[in-house]
Amino acid sequence: MRASQGGIATAYRASSERCQRREVRAQRATRGAELRRATPAPEASNTDSYAAALALLQDRRLVVLTGAGVSTDSGIPDYRSPGSPSRQPMTYQQFISGPQERQRYWARSHLGWRRMGSAVPNAGHRALAAIDPELLITQNVDGLHEQAAPELASGGRIVTLHGRVSDVICLSCRTLSPRRDLQERMEALNAGWAEAHADVESRPDGDVALEETQDFVVPDCEICGGILKPDVVFFGENVPKDRVARCMAAVDALAEPGLELRDERQGKGVLLVAGSSLAVMSGYRFVRRAAKAGIPVVIVNRGATRGDEDAAYKLEVGTSEFLTTLASRRA
Repeated sequence: MRASQGGIATAYRASSERCQRREVRAQRATRGAELRRATPAPEASNTDSYAAALALLQDRRLVVLTGAGVSTDSGIPDYRSPGSPSRQPMTYQQFISGPQERQRYWARSHLGWRRMGSAVPNAGHRALAAIDPELLITQNVDGLHEQAAPELASGGRIVTLHGRVSDVICLSCRTLSPRRDLQERMEALNAGWAEAHADVESRPDGDVALEETQDFVVPDCEICGGILKPDVVFFGENVPKDRVARCMAAVDALAEPGLELRDERQGKGVLLVAGSSLAVMSGYRFVRRAAKAGIPVVIVNRGATRGDEDAAYKLEVGTSEFLTTLASRRA
């Protein structure tokens, strides 16, 4: 097993380093956009722009891309909106590099899961269920879209781009299991841990601010004894190709006017981005694809995004507020 892990680490090291360099460039680009913009994109204070964005979205086919900002009203913090805490997420290469890194990850995630696992969908999630997009692409791993819109989920119209933190995968035998089962095992092996650290600060993606993790006991796979990992895409990993292809096809379909659709909406569709800074390419690529094809893009996010210059409208308002209004217009 030790040799196998070393081989995996070697194989992913270059990919991880390239990913980190891309993220640094993306963050610089986002900060640069804030400094370069002499004339800001339309904001909610501009009533005409707000009304025009709603009018554009009211009767068009929609593909929706959501980020962490959609879940903040459910009590889950994000990490790129103004005032958010700094974040240094663990990379895949770090996770597989040794037991100490996995101990640090699981000790913190064990506490964060107790909070994220109790979160419920907010008005924005419920509004998206009513909006009924052609496809809902989410970068979030919290599972709240699936809870709010079970019909979309069962119909295959929700793509969890980065996976779901409620699932766990064994890196050896590839067995998938529910996170709640692992949570129970960790609680049994670490009695009193959660109570002793109940006051630690919450961070995005089910993480917490905790450094002393050396006493935490991490379970192995019950089937083969392998390494357990949340079934989410870490920095340094790639989004599965089939997920990307599904999303790209949905975006491309927005360019086709006059189709006979299930909801009979006609004309070129719109890509709506809600609650994402688009700092990572996994989401931003869909904005680039749409803009290149002449598909209108509307971005609703507090703070600058990487895609502001590609947007027909950029609205700096809360996502729950805007999505609720849009749902009522499309009803």
